Amino acid sequence: MKLLLILAFMAGVPLAIKAQKANKMDTQKADIAAISDVLENYYFKGINEGDTALLKQIYHPGTLLFGDVKGQPYAKTLEQYLDGVANRQSPKDSGKPLKGEIVSVRAVNSIGVAEVKVKMYDFNYHEFLSFHKIDGKWLLVNKMLTDVQQ
Repeated sequence: MKLLLILAFMAGVPLAIKAQKANKMDTQKADIAAISDVLENYYFKGINEGDTALLKQIYHPGTLLFGDVKGQPYAKTLEQYLDGVANRQSPKDSGKPLKGEIVSVRAVNSIGVAEVKVKMYDFNYHEFLSFHKIDGKWLLVNKMLTDVQQ
């Protein structure tokens, strides 16, 4: 009888492990889709339209932005960045709308990273965006960018 129980247990373990892996993959796919949605419907749209209210919805208040633009160091707080967005003509209004492209998105548990390309005005930005899932919502917590030649 003990042998029968042990065999039954051993036969069930691989099925349970497989179910856990499938659930983890489904969760990861859902998180990647959620981050992609943030990028498409908030990040790219907010930058293109100069909509700081939209952008504030996806940025953590303590976000820092670093990189280089036209070879010059770039370092801003979120407040400084949003002030710049608010006080410039939006790409949409300039007649040269932004082109955003998601290169890749990865997520593990409550953290994620996206690699994106953003073409706006005379700039071609290559960006790495860090995300953290807080209270069920994916928020941008760090932005790294560089202006590249195309």
